[in-house]
Amino acid sequence: MKNLGIFVRPILNNMIVYPNAKVNLGLYVTEKRPDGYHNIETLFVPVPDLCDVLEVVHSDTFSVKVYNLDIEDTLCTKAYRLLADEFDLSPVAINLYKNIPVGAGLGGGSADAAFTLKALNEIFSLNLSDEILAGYAGRIGSDCPFFIYNRPMTATGRGEILDPYDLSLAGRSIKVFPQDVFVSTKEAYAGIIPRKPQIDLKTALSHPMEEWKDVLFNDFEEGIFARYPQLASVKEHLYEEGAVYAAMSGSGSSIFGIF
Repeated sequence: MKNLGIFVRPILNNMIVYPNAKVNLGLYVTEKRPDGYHNIETLFVPVPDLCDVLEVVHSDTFSVKVYNLDIEDTLCTKAYRLLADEFDLSPVAINLYKNIPVGAGLGGGSADAAFTLKALNEIFSLNLSDEILAGYAGRIGSDCPFFIYNRPMTATGRGEILDPYDLSLAGRSIKVFPQDVFVSTKEAYAGIIPRKPQIDLKTALSHPMEEWKDVLFNDFEEGIFARYPQLASVKEHLYEEGAVYAAMSGSGSSIFGIF
C-alpha cells in the first residue's frame, strides 16, 4: 500500500522489545527439495529467559547499531526495508544489544527480524495481523514466522509451515548452554542424509517426557557431534545433572536440557 511518496510517521517515538531465543524439540530433515532447500519436521519452543534487547527509535535517517557483537548488519535491516518499501515508512534508528549467540541454533537473528516487524507494526500503527506479519517474516528466513507467534509450534516444509502445539512444561524449565563453537548452516547440512524418522515427530512427543531420550532426536547431532565431540559430552553431562531431556538445538551448537 504505497502512500504517494509521503512518509508514514510513527505514532510512537520509540519502542523497546526483547527478542527471545528458541530451541527445537526433535528436528528431522526428511528430504531435499527441488529448490535446493530441505523439508524438516520440528517443534519450535520459545525460551523467554534468553533474549536480545531491541530498541526502535524515530530518526532522521535509517541506521542499525549492534552492541556486544562485532557485526555491521542484521536481519533487522531487511525487516525494515520490507515494510518501509510497502508502506513508505519514515526512517528509524535500530539499536540491538545481542545476548543470543550467533551460529548457535537458537534463532537469534530470526527473532530480531521478527520482533523488528512487530515493533514497526506498533510504532507506525499499521494494524497488520500476525498472519500478514508472518508472511513478511517468511521472506526473511525460514524460522522467522515462528517468532511472530512466539508459542510452541510444529514446523514443516522449510520450517515456515506452522501449527500450534499444546506443550505443557509445567514444573519444568529449559536451560540453554551456548558453546564456544560456531556451526554454519552449510556445515550442518553437509553431514545430513535426508530420511523419514522411524517415529514421527508428534508420535515421539506424545510419549512421556521421561522417554523422549529414546524416541525424540535431532538429525544434525550425529554429524556435528562427530566434528565437535565436546558437544556430545555436554549433552551427556546434562543427563548426569538430572535433565529429563537434553539435545542440541537446531543445527547447533547450543545444548539445552529440560529440568
